[in-house]
Amino acid sequence: MEFDFKLPGLGRPESSRPNRVSEAIQNELSLLLLQKTADPHLTGVLITKVIVTPDLKQAKIYFSVPAGTSNGPALKGMKRAKGFFRSHLAKVLNLRYTPELLFFFDSINEEVQRIDTLFRQIEKERKNDEP
Repeated sequence: MEFDFKLPGLGRPESSRPNRVSEAIQNELSLLLLQKTADPHLTGVLITKVIVTPDLKQAKIYFSVPAGTSNGPALKGMKRAKGFFRSHLAKVLNLRYTPELLFFFDSINEEVQRIDTLFRQIEKERKNDEP
């Protein structure tokens, strides 16, 4: 007989602490990008999402850049500022270990714009086809 460990009450319940830590990291990094970074490649960079592992050792940070801007220089700038970001988080957040920061470009805004453009084209074609 095999046990299903996904039954309620079995196993460890999911903690809300990683969610709270990821929200705090997102807020702090957003403030840092707005107020204290001097790198011109990081102007206009927005932190869209932060995902922290359950053991709080790693934080995946997803960012977006303004429309028409390349994400390559922004990614390099984020990686260069990793130490600055991490030391600031160590000072501000009350954690035993400061998470390792991993940066990823979030292309969701580009996808939304592409889909919106497609919908507008479809709407134009439908209006043109109507008598």
